[in-house]
Amino acid sequence: MRIVVFLLSLAAAFGIAVAAGAALGPEPTADALTTRDGAMDRHDGKEAAAMADGHRDGHGAGAVSAPRGLAAADDGLRLVVATPELERGRMRTLRFRIVDTQGRAMRAFNRTHERRMHTIVVRRDLTGFQHVHPRMDADGTWSVPLRLDDPGSYRLYADFSHDGEPRTLASDLRVDGGADLLPLPDPAPTAGSDGGDTVHLNAGQPRTGPETTLRFAVERNGQPVAVEPYLGAGGHLVALREGDLAFLHVHPTGAAGRDGRIAFMSTFPSAGRYRLFLQYRVGAQVRTAAFTLEVTP
Repeated sequence: MRIVVFLLSLAAAFGIAVAAGAALGPEPTADALTTRDGAMDRHDGKEAAAMADGHRDGHGAGAVSAPRGLAAADDGLRLVVATPELERGRMRTLRFRIVDTQGRAMRAFNRTHERRMHTIVVRRDLTGFQHVHPRMDADGTWSVPLRLDDPGSYRLYADFSHDGEPRTLASDLRVDGGADLLPLPDPAPTAGSDGGDTVHLNAGQPRTGPETTLRFAVERNGQPVAVEPYLGAGGHLVALREGDLAFLHVHPTGAAGRDGRIAFMSTFPSAGRYRLFLQYRVGAQVRTAAFTLEVTP
């Protein structure tokens, strides 16, 4: 009799638990929890379209984005450079691959800022900046002509998106010869571009933590220069941290400005000096202007 009473009590308790569970609803899945916490829902068609055309690269406005480009390998992917040594002053072909943990070349890349791969090359003293777009061969090898005129050690960044996530891997290039490294220029609100324009920077008082708006105005002889779309936006901006050359996430805030104005948003993870490389299009020419920015705690 005691056993029968015990079993009847156990069945009643189980029935109550089942009823309570049904009332509360099913346990949320991992995807649901991720979406609830504010991460991008990959099934959102608008976000997917924006990511595909390069106006977003996986981070919403105000998101704290960790610096990238500090290593050749990260999260199961690795940058392998086939030509780490280049001859000074001669056009040579730079070749590299992105491989997985098994050493297999990856071929699936998302388009961001109208390209599947952005390659940034800059010397360790943050001079000699170049931004080129390689082509991928059938075997997964990326290649692009590149000329480096000054000797020294260079940093190569492979900036791309895979499975909707922005990635930046980095490695070193070498050019033989004695390198005359230059000090980083002091911060200044105005810089000349390689196209002869005067570019003004208004960044307010940038601090670590909150997102900073970087506003540029392009002029020539005191008159605004009409800026045309470049890489799907008003321009392209690369921000590198002095010292470790960390690569920062930067995203444009609007279309090209006929009044010569271009704006970007970025979050600076630490105090110190950063080198900003602004690129914009005028006619058929892409022009570059560089700034040093001091960020305070």
